[in-house]
Amino acid sequence: MAKLLLNLRYVPDDEAADVCAFLDEAGIPWYQTRPSPFGISLGGIWLRENDDLPRAKALMAEYQKARQAKAKAAQSQAERDGTAETFSDIVRNDPKRVALIVIAIVFLIGLMAVPGYMLSR
Repeated sequence: MAKLLLNLRYVPDDEAADVCAFLDEAGIPWYQTRPSPFGISLGGIWLRENDDLPRAKALMAEYQKARQAKAKAAQSQAERDGTAETFSDIVRNDPKRVALIVIAIVFLIGLMAVPGYMLSR
């Protein structure tokens, strides 16, 4: 029976391609399911053989560790260069999104406060 190695929800295309490449390189048979048309399932990378799961997970852990180190190095370099994205950049580039997020947070805090207010009456 097939085993899911990687759910492709929020996975960038380059990362999915890297995973497929290291599975091929290791000789681990796999297949990929595509997202459903209605967004219910976002696809995944599956291993054909259950016995390959421990080796694939070990390879995945090594890959993720290397990818994390690369991302941290890129972020550090951007911070040193002054090109790292800041909160003010996000507000400047997409103020409506930031405003909606703040409104949602305030609304949720309000919802959580209602039971406490009702109990104190």
